[in-house]
Amino acid sequence: MIAGRQAAGAAPVLEAEDLRRYYTMSRGLLHGRAVIKALDGVSFRLQRGNTMAVVGESGCGKSTLARQLTMIEPPTSGRLLIDGIDVAKASASSRKELRRAVQMVFQNPFASLNPRKTVRQMLAEPLLIHSRLAPAAREDRIAAVLETVGLRPEHAQRYPHMFSGGQRQRIAIARAMILEPRIVIADEPTSALDVSIQAQILNLFMDLQEKFGTGYVFISHNLAVVEHVADDVMVMYLGMVMETGPKRTIFGRPLHPYTQALMSATPALRPEERAVKVKLAGELPSPLDPPSGCRFHQRCPHVGGRCRMEVPRLRPLAGRLVACLRAEEITTLPGERLDG
Repeated sequence: MIAGRQAAGAAPVLEAEDLRRYYTMSRGLLHGRAVIKALDGVSFRLQRGNTMAVVGESGCGKSTLARQLTMIEPPTSGRLLIDGIDVAKASASSRKELRRAVQMVFQNPFASLNPRKTVRQMLAEPLLIHSRLAPAAREDRIAAVLETVGLRPEHAQRYPHMFSGGQRQRIAIARAMILEPRIVIADEPTSALDVSIQAQILNLFMDLQEKFGTGYVFISHNLAVVEHVADDVMVMYLGMVMETGPKRTIFGRPLHPYTQALMSATPALRPEERAVKVKLAGELPSPLDPPSGCRFHQRCPHVGGRCRMEVPRLRPLAGRLVACLRAEEITTLPGERLDG
C-alpha cells in the first residue's frame, strides 16, 4: 500500500454530494406523521491519507452521517462516491468490495466487541467474508495486525472481558484495519476511555494512517482531540454544515457564531489561548420542528432579521466555506476585508 499523504489535487477517496437522510415518524392519531431531517444536504471530499473531523453537539447528525458513509443505511437523496464509484449505482459484487474498503471503529469498546468470541474469532470473521486467504495466511494476518496495534499474538486466544478499555479499543481498531481499508469512520473512538489512554489511541490512529495511507472521517465533540488529529474540519448543526475548511483556518479564526461558541467552550491551559466565552441561548431545537431561516438563529448572539427568514448557503469566505449571512459583519475589524 502507498503510505503518506496525497498531493493536493488528487482524486478524493470518499466524496459526499448533497447527502440527505430523512426519517418519518408518527405524532399520534390526531397529529399525523412528521419528517425528521437528520441529515440535510451534506457535501465534502476526503483525500487518501487525510483526516476529516466532523464536530457538533449531540443531535447534529454526526452518527447519521457515519451510517451513510458505512452503507449501513441508504441516503434519502444525494450521492456517495468511493474511489469515484457511485455506491447507489454499483453492482452487488462492487458494493461488497466497497464495504470492504470502508470500515468503522465505534465509540464504546465495551459494547462493540462480542463477549462470546475470542479476539482471533473476531479478527478472522471479516477475512472469511471478504478474502480467500488460506488458513495459514489468515493466522499470519491476524498476528501481524495485532502486532501493528500494540498487542501480542497470545492475546488472540483471549476474550474481551480479559482486556482493559484501551486494549479493547486496540482490538476494535485491529478489526477495522485487518482488511486494509482505504477509509475508516471513527465515531467518538476515545470518548469512553480514560484521558491517559486517549492520547495513546489517537497516536495509534495517526501511526496507522502514516503507514497505510488510510483516510479517516473522525467524528467527535472534543475539539482538543480534533485539533490534534484533523486535516480538515466540518462543523454541523441540526443536520446541516455550518462551516468547513482546513483545520488551521477554522481553529485560527472561526467565522460562524456556532463554531466560535464551540471553540470558546474548549478548555485551554494557558491563559493567552483561552477564547472569550460565547454563551448560547436556549437548547438545541427539536429536529421534528427546526427553526425557519438559519437553523442556528434562535441561539445566535448575532441574529438579524434576515437570519429568521433566509436559509444561508455555504459560500467561500477567507479560505473556508461558511453558512452565515452576517459572517463579515461580526468577524471583521474596522477597515478589514474578508475575501472568498
